[in-house]
Amino acid sequence: MASLANDPAGRRRILFVDADGNRKTIRLGKMSKRQAEGVKLRIEDLAASKLSGSSPSDETARWVARLSTDLAEKLARVELIKSRESTASLTLGQHLANYVASRIDVKRGTQLNWGHSKRCLIEFFGANRAIDSITVGDAKDFERWLGTPAARNHRHGENDADSGLAPNTVRKRISNAKQFFEDAVQRDLLKRNPFAGLKSAVGSNRERDFFVTRDMATKVLEACPDSQWRLLFALSRYAGLRCPSETLALQWADVRWAENRMLVRSSKTEHHDGKGVRIMPIFPELRSYLEQAWDEAEPGTQFVITRYRGCNQNLRTQLQRIIAKAGLEAWPKLFANLRASRATELAAEHPGHVAAAWLGHSTTIANKHYWQVTESDFDQATGRGTTTDEAGSETTKAEAAQNAAQSVLAGGSLTLQGKNHQVKKTLELQGSATLRDPLQLQLVGDEGLEPPTSTV
Repeated sequence: MASLANDPAGRRRILFVDADGNRKTIRLGKMSKRQAEGVKLRIEDLAASKLSGSSPSDETARWVARLSTDLAEKLARVELIKSRESTASLTLGQHLANYVASRIDVKRGTQLNWGHSKRCLIEFFGANRAIDSITVGDAKDFERWLGTPAARNHRHGENDADSGLAPNTVRKRISNAKQFFEDAVQRDLLKRNPFAGLKSAVGSNRERDFFVTRDMATKVLEACPDSQWRLLFALSRYAGLRCPSETLALQWADVRWAENRMLVRSSKTEHHDGKGVRIMPIFPELRSYLEQAWDEAEPGTQFVITRYRGCNQNLRTQLQRIIAKAGLEAWPKLFANLRASRATELAAEHPGHVAAAWLGHSTTIANKHYWQVTESDFDQATGRGTTTDEAGSETTKAEAAQNAAQSVLAGGSLTLQGKNHQVKKTLELQGSATLRDPLQLQLVGDEGLEPPTSTV
């Protein structure tokens, strides 16, 4: 609570206790008691907001914005508001640089992701734009701009882009901008976050799903330049490891040859309790590539993948070249769809919770982002899937089922006897039911079963 004191010659002053328990005084000068009472109420709101760490009311915020420079500086000296001079000097570029530099707790991948959003904000607003001058309307304009070719220009070298960023990419940019500006609100640099009302939840885009078949994987593996690339690709396709975070983190100490298992370290999920590491099988399709890399490794080598660890290694671009060399077209989300293809296979062969545990995600996430419907699913449902008979020749499952049915019918007297027995049993049951049904023992008259009515 604040109190109002009267000084000689009609001067007023307001006394209050700050969050640290220190008594502060604000001298208002000559002012009517009614005006001073109004200022006292605003100061009480500011002091309470400072104590609770919340924002003052909208009415108080508008009052602060209309204050005279002299009174605003008096409030700034007692740390109830930020100095107008210091706030006006803070630009968008300065705030973004300060925020990114202060977040030493995030991983390099997050820093890179923030960098894209930071670049877009500066390109649209300008680095020297005062951060408190960006309005809700400006934020909406920025969202629309992200959907234009101008925002996509120079993304992965796309200098002739004819469309804007994908909807999920736009929402991720907005989510990051919302985070940047929320930090400014918490530091009392802004009264409200102009991006707060924009949609920022990233959904699942299943239109870019692609199943990498084993035949395609074999062609890519044959086109790989060395054993390290073959292992990198095999870890992604046949073990479903996240690339590059999990593939590059794999160490030889994690490979348990005798148990035919390996320990996978995941930086993506390590912030969840017990989710930083997982154990998965060394699948038969993967083992030969691991063994070759082990035979070629120098004594004392720590990491399984050694040749592509530099931060300047663009694995995506290199994989595109390898796929082209294999005579194939690059599929969407190169590494993500390799992982999704293996997740789909495992879910078809094992219980869902087992397949999900091996790849380090939940069944909910797997169903939302990874599991796909493949051509083999349709073939199996329609009987077009192939099977191998005892002679080693391949036939479709439909043909195999038809052959099996024919062989049963031609199988001899036991089969036919069994069939005749079933027919005889059915007739007996029908006859028994007829004898026990009183309705069938009654004759139906001309009027039928329904009783006659006066209107018929």
